[in-house]
Amino acid sequence: MARSAILNVMVQAAIKAGRSLARDFGEVENLQVSRKGPSDFVSAADHNAEKIVRTELQKARPGYGLLMEESGTIEGDDPQHRWIVDPLDGTTNFLHGIPIFNVSIALEREGTIVAGVIYNPAMDELYTAERGQGAFLNDRRLRVAARKSLPDCVIGTGIPFLGVGDHARSLKEIRHVMGEVAGLRRCGAAALDLAWTAAGRFDGYWEHGLSPWDMAAGLLMVREAGGYVSDIDGGNNMFESRSIVAGNEHVHGQLRKLLANARG
Repeated sequence: MARSAILNVMVQAAIKAGRSLARDFGEVENLQVSRKGPSDFVSAADHNAEKIVRTELQKARPGYGLLMEESGTIEGDDPQHRWIVDPLDGTTNFLHGIPIFNVSIALEREGTIVAGVIYNPAMDELYTAERGQGAFLNDRRLRVAARKSLPDCVIGTGIPFLGVGDHARSLKEIRHVMGEVAGLRRCGAAALDLAWTAAGRFDGYWEHGLSPWDMAAGLLMVREAGGYVSDIDGGNNMFESRSIVAGNEHVHGQLRKLLANARG
């Protein structure tokens, strides 16, 4: 596949940061880790990866702003463009030696996500997408799964943890969904949940309590793979509502209906 210059910049930044993460992942027991909240770990690897991504992106496009998980908002001279970066999505997996984590980079132009990269260095899987150009895994074109019947579907989700999120709502939603589907999965890395939905590994996915960097690149992947993405109410306010539902046209609609029923 032919990549644009801007997507090449994003790929190079993600791979460089991913290699740094892979080295630290090999010595995960030796990492110095601080704790900033219940089950919310910040590691030296996380900060290292963010520094690498920021350096690479600013070198290529110094005027673009950034929204990064650790550093927050960094204003740029170009108000039309903003990088949205999660240098280590799946931190808890990473620190427990579970090889489901990634670097996620998205480019927002005038409020619209136009390019995205998600890289899992442990599996050497590189997901890329550009608006109107399709989504790819290691240069193989992606399409969302074609299943229409929920009893045939495997659905991804997120589950709130200690001190975070609405546990009662989550249990109600899971109870409504799990009796209608072939299986539920909670993998612990939202960007990869969306990438796997784009790749057809998951038939659908939903989650609450996400930040823009958790879903910016992934929502573009799903759409470019022919899928549907919305907030929990069916709108396009994922960043504001911090909720997301994704799948093909049929699964997306049925999943949203189940979640609405859970709310009563």
